[in-house]
Amino acid sequence: MATAGTPVALIGGTIHASPTEEPIRDGVVLIQGDTIAAVGNRASVKLPKRADILDCSASTITAGFWNSHVHFFERKWANAATIPAPELGRQLQDTFTRYGFTSVFDLSSLWENTRRIRDRINSGEVQGPRIRSTGEGLVPPGAVPSDEVLNLMGVMTTPLPEITNAMQAAAASKKLLEEGVDGIKLFASSPRGALFAEGAIQAAVNEAHRLGKPVFVHPNSGTDVLAALRGGVDVIAHTTPRSGPWDETILTAMKERRASLTPTLALWKYFLRHDRISTQEQLVSTALSQLRAWLAAGGTVLFGTDLGAVDPDPSEEYDLMAQAGMSFRQILASLTTAPAERFGESARMGRIAPGLQADLVVVKGDPSKDVRALADVRYTLRAGQIVYSAGA
Repeated sequence: MATAGTPVALIGGTIHASPTEEPIRDGVVLIQGDTIAAVGNRASVKLPKRADILDCSASTITAGFWNSHVHFFERKWANAATIPAPELGRQLQDTFTRYGFTSVFDLSSLWENTRRIRDRINSGEVQGPRIRSTGEGLVPPGAVPSDEVLNLMGVMTTPLPEITNAMQAAAASKKLLEEGVDGIKLFASSPRGALFAEGAIQAAVNEAHRLGKPVFVHPNSGTDVLAALRGGVDVIAHTTPRSGPWDETILTAMKERRASLTPTLALWKYFLRHDRISTQEQLVSTALSQLRAWLAAGGTVLFGTDLGAVDPDPSEEYDLMAQAGMSFRQILASLTTAPAERFGESARMGRIAPGLQADLVVVKGDPSKDVRALADVRYTLRAGQIVYSAGA
């Protein structure tokens, strides 16, 4: 464990300072306080006389990971103000930091409760990731499952604003933004078929963009994706395998709007776990083809798993992204530089460079050869502090 006030040096690993730079072999990352002081090979970085050393040999060092689609709506997060600190810290570690996530974006939860978790992390009472949140998502009428169904799903009962017109969408978004959320989440349609009212997506987007905040959409079909893009949404929060391949109309709108996508590929395997293998394979294959088309059209991908609806381990998501044709560098970008740029943090995070925040991940082995190694984390550091150490 690092000593307070003493520089920390990560030594001997292969450093991927960014997805576009060549790796630094036998590298050193020197941290002073919460900031990266120096990065380079062992011969080029002069260490201070006193420094806490982390041996990173046979390991890979990257910038801290972002999961851009999570939820704090499970019952384990309920009454966050009263969860004992050791228990809350353990839950945050088991869910996020043990997998290298130093930043997460919560896309619909009880805002007041999620803010309590964030406040406890930011105060130093517990260790955990940087949390951004949309608070409660905006839904069309009849979209929220019954309390009985939510209970079976392990989800807290969370009243969500039901939107029937553009005026309501604007008012609900404005209220959330005034309460301090970091973005707006829209559910474009309900499983029962109800759609967001005409103009409602644009009204919500206008309120968010007026304050420089991003808007996310949960689509259930390609039609939802197109409507969201035309309404100015910034992030498509899922692929939509039940609606078939995405056509050129969707891809053209994506390019025009410069939207991003969180594919959530493993989610479909999880949701279909009770179905026949042929059904699982068909829908997952469609989701993979949608991601391939998005990439071929030049679309930006943000890593996201819909964590809260699926298990914390991201290994399968990495594997499926690779099956869709994403290279290691592309997957690393989806975890680091792409979300940092999308959410306005590229001057502070997303790369390993002097002056940037010391949010770092050390993984065992070489994920450029086996991308699942990205989930085999040795150390996670947030703002220069070790928030996870394997075996500790």
